[in-house]
Amino acid sequence: MRIMGLDYGSKTVGGAVCDPLGITAQTVETIVRKDENKLRKTLARIEELIGAYEIERIVLGYPKNMNNTVGERAQKTEELKAALERRTGLPVILWDERLTTVAADRVLMESGVRREHRKESVDQIAAAMILQGYLDNLSFQGERDETGERE
Repeated sequence: MRIMGLDYGSKTVGGAVCDPLGITAQTVETIVRKDENKLRKTLARIEELIGAYEIERIVLGYPKNMNNTVGERAQKTEELKAALERRTGLPVILWDERLTTVAADRVLMESGVRREHRKESVDQIAAAMILQGYLDNLSFQGERDETGERE
């Protein structure tokens, strides 16, 4: 099953997909948005990617506040989730993404990517980190039996 990971921001949406076996996440692209409140073109591009990669499920980064409350950005993410489900008919899973963009930026910095070039990749890498966290969780859950014990 192919799964897509999305990192939804006010100006960009980072995208990633997993391999056909659902083991690893790879970056795909960053969708740049001209207006935060207009999603039509963004949704259309996501649909194109869904078709191209034969996606069956979407994992959407859920930016909760550090104290676990839901703020404005998380509410906008919930609205995107509803729009994606309506438009694609696919299940959309909200996945806690706290600090993934910070971690993605750190990975780029440690890799020697110059500051002016990090913006181009940080959202894609954050999307891959969100998706990889979800895939790792699926794998972990699959290693346990009904009682919660490792098989």
